[in-house]
Amino acid sequence: MMHISIIGAAGMVGSQIAVEAENRGHDVHRYTRSGRPAGDAATEALDFNDTATVTEVVNGSEVTVVSVAGRGDYDGVVAAHRNLIAAQPSGRILVVGGAGALRVGDSLLLESPDFPAEYLTEAKAFARVLEEYSDSADLNWTMIAPSPEIAPGARTGQYLDGGDSPAGGFVSTQDFAVAAVDEAESASHARRRFSVASADEAAARG
Repeated sequence: MMHISIIGAAGMVGSQIAVEAENRGHDVHRYTRSGRPAGDAATEALDFNDTATVTEVVNGSEVTVVSVAGRGDYDGVVAAHRNLIAAQPSGRILVVGGAGALRVGDSLLLESPDFPAEYLTEAKAFARVLEEYSDSADLNWTMIAPSPEIAPGARTGQYLDGGDSPAGGFVSTQDFAVAAVDEAESASHARRRFSVASADEAAARG
């Protein structure tokens, strides 16, 4: 059993990671900005911009999942990650990133002409977040990125690892959670990013 903290535990992705981790018998601590219950689960209030408190959470956990999308304040999210990196916590950090900064050949997915304009600002922000972690020293981090499309569906339990490029076109939030908790347990992608897609897209869509 591991002590796993999840910052952003009420979101579409964070909530599924919490469920998956608990179903495997881990001791899960849920954190949300408001501290309001996430479904039937209690949460603790935590602002990701509160670097000192976030650092305490990371240092007190075996792994901390950061699933914070930004709510439109993407510069703020980048700054919060930068400040956390500067604080040099000793615990492991598993950051939920975005698909836009994944590599496709010699360019990034977000640079493709058909990349949706409404997601461009967020994609660029998480590209900057990845740069911040990649440039860090002596920090135990991993970033996990979804397929270009991620949505609630079915838990098939089977996923593809695309490394630094899209692994496929779709991943269910449930399969993404499986991959995230697998990484929490194995630490097999230390200090790098990897991407996942559901192995059977039709089944994962439910």
